[in-house]
Amino acid sequence: QVQLVESGGGLVQAGDSLRLSCAASGRTFSTYAVGWFRQAPGKEREFVAAIKWSDGITYYADSVKARFTIARDNIKNTVYLQMNNLRPEDTAAYYCAGARRPLFGGRESFYDSWGQGTQVTVSS
Repeated sequence: QVQLVESGGGLVQAGDSLRLSCAASGRTFSTYAVGWFRQAPGKEREFVAAIKWSDGITYYADSVKARFTIARDNIKNTVYLQMNNLRPEDTAAYYCAGARRPLFGGRESFYDSWGQGTQVTVSS
């Protein structure tokens, strides 16, 4: 099992940037991909971005494409989500998730391990 811990959330103003981190421990060698999801109050959790652990291929939701960048540091076993030009609608709890099976994309069912989340609040 892989343990995931998110950090880096906070309160920012519209147009600001934040970088979230997802630190992985445990059986990290079995990780195929890592994804970021978010859940706003009263809404369902939605996919944000994903990255393949081996080759760094990325995939984004249309709503964040060109504003958010996902990256990984294989040495530190950490995945980052750089969020630029934040908008109030980006306000949500952000979760990282790990996938062991060779399935890549935005479906929650692809992911086996989940972190506890970090809150991002964007004021207008």
